[in-house]
Amino acid sequence: MKPVIGTVVSNKMQKSVVVAVDRLFHNKLYNRYVKRTSKFMAHDERDSCNIGDRVKLDPSRPLSKNKHWVVAEIIKKARIYSPQAAAAAIAASASTSSPSIADSSTAQSQAPPSTTS
Repeated sequence: MKPVIGTVVSNKMQKSVVVAVDRLFHNKLYNRYVKRTSKFMAHDERDSCNIGDRVKLDPSRPLSKNKHWVVAEIIKKARIYSPQAAAAAIAASASTSSPSIADSSTAQSQAPPSTTS
């Protein structure tokens, strides 16, 4: 077997990850390309993979009933959402916003409402 590249879809196990590998093949009857996804369990010795990471898997001897692959390298780390980082980004963008927009909105709110009879 040759090494494959896929995306980590689960890392809830200890030292194990589930990797989804996509492949395209040509359907001769319909003359279209078809996408199929295979899920492989892989051994992650350092437990460093997170969901969304692009990883390269190498084949190995059977490590358990379903594990026949080893994570060779992490090609690209996924961007992980953290509430603290999101709050800091929102605060930074709010402090750099133009004051003219904020002044015009307060001026409109302080104006007396027009009466229509």
